[in-house]
Amino acid sequence: MAPLPGAERVRTAVQLYRYLLRCCERLPEEGARQHYRHAVRQSFKVHADEDDPERIQQIIKRAIEDADWVMNKYKKQK
Repeated sequence: MAPLPGAERVRTAVQLYRYLLRCCERLPEEGARQHYRHAVRQSFKVHADEDDPERIQQIIKRAIEDADWVMNKYKKQK
């Protein structure tokens, strides 16, 4: 499973949130979808008070890389 198109256009936290939830929808197993949806929501709660733009961009970059890894993990399992 390739990452969703548009990952390069994610610039804000809201765009990242939507992108990650869409990635979750593409996972093949319901249990995995629920797990990663929960993890996305928890991560956003943890970082909700972040106000440094540079740190926010680092978090966005890392989240997209992690989503790539998860999508590739489930692609290999098919």
